[in-house]
This record gives sequence, C-alpha cells and structure tokens, in this order.
Amino acid sequence: MLPRVLPLLLLAGVYGCAPGARALDSRELAFEGQNYRVVHVNLKREQLSLHWREPASGQPFGSIEALRQWGEARGQRLLFAANAGIYDHKFAPLGLHVENGRTVVPLNLAHGNPASGNFSLLPNGVFAVYPDGHAAVRTSAAFKADGKSAQWATQSGPMLLIDGKLNEKFLDDSSSLKWRSGVCAKTPTEVVFAVSETPVNFHAFGRLFRDKLGCRDALYLDGSISQLYVDGEGYAGAPAFMVKPYAGIFAVFSRP
Repeated sequence: MLPRVLPLLLLAGVYGCAPGARALDSRELAFEGQNYRVVHVNLKREQLSLHWREPASGQPFGSIEALRQWGEARGQRLLFAANAGIYDHKFAPLGLHVENGRTVVPLNLAHGNPASGNFSLLPNGVFAVYPDGHAAVRTSAAFKADGKSAQWATQSGPMLLIDGKLNEKFLDDSSSLKWRSGVCAKTPTEVVFAVSETPVNFHAFGRLFRDKLGCRDALYLDGSISQLYVDGEGYAGAPAFMVKPYAGIFAVFSRP
C-alpha cells in the first residue's frame, strides 16, 4: 500500500508548495535590466496589519527590527514587514493611517507643491484592507467618495497606476533614480509588495507593476529608505545606511 501512496503524497507536497497556495511568496524578479524583491501576501491565509506605536508605551516602533522584537516577546514570529506610507519631518504619518479599525490620522486631501515632495505629485492614494478581509488601492479622492471604513490603511503617493494606466506625471527618461517601494491589490485577497534592489525612476517602477506583476492600481510607498523584510531571507531594498525611522510598518506575524 505504501509504495502506491508515497507518490501521491509527494505530488500533494509539490502542489502544496506552489506559489498560488502559499500564504507568503517572496521572490527576486528581473525586469528591464533591474532587480526587484516582490512579496505576495494571501489575505485568505494571513493577516496583514499596520503598526506605528507600541501599544503599551505609545512609543513609535521606528524600525522593522523593533517590531520584530516586540512580536517575539509576545510569542509571534515576524514573517514579513514593509515600510508604510508617507510621513512628515516629525516621523508621524502625513496622511491617512488606520490601525485595527481606528483612524489615528485622517485622510489628507491638501494640494501641496509637487516640487516639495512625492506626496504632492498628484494623484496620491490609499492602500486599505477592509473588515471583510479584502484589500484595494484607490486614489485618495476615490477612497473618500467610497465612504468605506478600513481595518488597516495607509495614504501615500503618488499613485503608480490608475485603472491600468501609468501616472501621467511620470517621464520615461526621468533622471530621478531612487530605491522605491510600492503596493497593489492584484485581487481583493492577493496583495503584492515590491521594492527595487537598485535606484529606478517612477516610470520604470510603474511599468513593473503594470507589465510584470499584472496590477491595475498601484501605490508608491516611499523612496530611498524603503525595505522589505522576509523571515529567513532578511532585508531587500535600500542599503541599511540609507534607512531612517518609519512612521508605519506593515507586518505579517505568525499566529499565536
């Protein structure tokens, strides 16, 4: 009996490890001569959460390592982490920040000078995970018009893709090259994070989400400070000396 069952078990193991079946799928992708680290999060199997301050002390986590240690003390292993959206010079979220259904910072619809920062390179947008477990990327105006309460949300900008089209403000030959991170909801339950392993411009980064990752709407998270962390693989993205304190960190922890 065992010789007959063994091949079936091995075959089941192969399919069980297929990328579509994994809760977290991390891989390095080459696209148009650049390398990127891309992580798919399956919201049907894992909870994606957002963290700014340590609940007991009220002190900002500031770093992925601090968040990892906090989780470890609670018996939860940090499986994945990524910096969240835009923040100000005081290391506080500049736009919408929602943690576990509580709006910590409201939606920011101010129109600033595009020369003063990426958030003002309109349209900016919101990445949100809703109470029913589905995720979406929307322009800030569309998010407000929807009127839906989020469970977890960050506001950043600019939008990389809107309904499958690159942001019209992007220039193909732009010389503004930086490490860049972004996010999309490829489906309502499949979230895709990406960070460049080398400096790229907005146009190239947007094309990654459109042409390689198959996203329709994608949001830029941040530039030269951006990193992704995957348990067992370490960090990808900007070199450590470029990283500054984060105001928000997305995370997937092991279940208690």
